[in-house]
Amino acid sequence: MSLNKQIDMHAVQVFVAVAEEGSMSGAAARMGISQSGVSQIVRQLEDELGVVLVDRTTRPLVLTPFGIALKNRGTVLGEEIANLRAQVVEAGRGIKPDLRIGLVDSFAATCGSVFIKRLLSKVSHLSTRTGLSPQQGEALLSRDLDLIVTSDPLMDASAVVRYHLLTERYLVITPRDLHKSIRGVDDMRALARMLPIVRFNRSSQVGMQIERYLRRIELRTPNRLEVDNADALTSMVAEGIGWAITSPMCLLQGVAYSTQVTMHVVDTMELERGLHLVARRDEYSVFFEDACETAREVILTSFLPRLNPLGHDIEQLVIVGDRKIRGERY
Repeated sequence: MSLNKQIDMHAVQVFVAVAEEGSMSGAAARMGISQSGVSQIVRQLEDELGVVLVDRTTRPLVLTPFGIALKNRGTVLGEEIANLRAQVVEAGRGIKPDLRIGLVDSFAATCGSVFIKRLLSKVSHLSTRTGLSPQQGEALLSRDLDLIVTSDPLMDASAVVRYHLLTERYLVITPRDLHKSIRGVDDMRALARMLPIVRFNRSSQVGMQIERYLRRIELRTPNRLEVDNADALTSMVAEGIGWAITSPMCLLQGVAYSTQVTMHVVDTMELERGLHLVARRDEYSVFFEDACETAREVILTSFLPRLNPLGHDIEQLVIVGDRKIRGERY
């Protein structure tokens, strides 16, 4: 068989019927064709593949190792083909039958379960992946993901649409037993001389953003400790290892330790991050708009109310986006 020649999927389905029924006649009855037609299709498939699929010297039929391999894989492919018609019809109605969502860690930990629960009724199959924003963006552009919630809006990519979910200002957290008020940049510099800073991983969008800010205010500190998630960062500060710059959503992610740290809202710290819902342009636009509204509602009804018990009016640091997506870039 030429490697460039496509395998006839109808022939594979006929062969799977033969394997499952154990006879040519059983397969003929299932597929609605003649027994001689089934036999001819199987022989043609053997000729094309250059292997023997069925041992015809025994009754009932016995599959050869080649036949077993084709039957196993052919069964899976047959199920996918059977679902294809329904998926195409659903897609035409704006429904995404199989959705792959990427969630930045902080959103996944604080809003992910409610967000996913509300989307489940709108899709036939949903898979999620959590991780750092740069990784999620790469996966979206390479078509490994369909939709992402990210702190990186992919402004250099023209073939995507974005919905601005929220903007949140950063704050400083220090160990509970450190009785020092942090009100401005000079206080942060003095703090850096007393304690090391616990950093977010600099390969993360948050980590890169904070590093740029520290350079801008000329706050130079040795890089002694990096973590790749917000709950670990908050726990390190709670343990007295150092201090950190974090965001309200990241602080809520580490809520188990938030009562063991002191929060400082620094008015002169001009540092904030945005959270965005991003998808490829012109793909399932009806579903995308619905997902945007769902995410916004989850932030308003599930995320913001849980910030209030943390104190210090932390929820005031969050501005929820209200931009309706119409395909524009911003």
